[in-house]
Amino acid sequence: MKHLRSALLVTLFATAAASASAQEPRKDLQIFNDVADQVNRYTQITIFDSISASVDDGHVVLTGWVTMPYKRDDLEKRVRKVEGLLSVDNKIGVLPVSQFDDQLRFRIARAIYGHSLFWGYASMANPPIRVVVNRGHVTLEGVVQSNVERMLARTLATGFGEFDVTNDLKTDAEVREAMEPRKTLN
Repeated sequence: MKHLRSALLVTLFATAAASASAQEPRKDLQIFNDVADQVNRYTQITIFDSISASVDDGHVVLTGWVTMPYKRDDLEKRVRKVEGLLSVDNKIGVLPVSQFDDQLRFRIARAIYGHSLFWGYASMANPPIRVVVNRGHVTLEGVVQSNVERMLARTLATGFGEFDVTNDLKTDAEVREAMEPRKTLN
């Protein structure tokens, strides 16, 4: 009887150890945070590149624009290293090579980050305002502190020969609101 009890305990411990070692699938938020970390730690990203990611049941979709093809490939390789993801769909576009677009990028970035209201952003390691120029069409992306900053950035980005300016900047409040769990009425 004593041997039977010890055999039963060994079996219970082995079963418990096996189930404890089998990791639960990672949640989408955990995967998203690791993907964001991989993208943010990529040193080749500039204010002229804009990357977004979404995670649904372990499947990651990368979107946005980069200025060079190797950045698109490097980002996908980095993201594939994230533990727990099931697949990566890389929909990052590569902006065309154009001197006109390059000149627009630099002029607009200089105008925005050269303004005293944005000096604090300019001194950050990863400035939050992105200037994406695609064939003369300008898109401002990222996060600013207020609606005043959003409107000023839009104003500063005009008058350089661009075809149009799309202002996709969000305020801190808008980002926080979007991240809050949805409340449902019963």
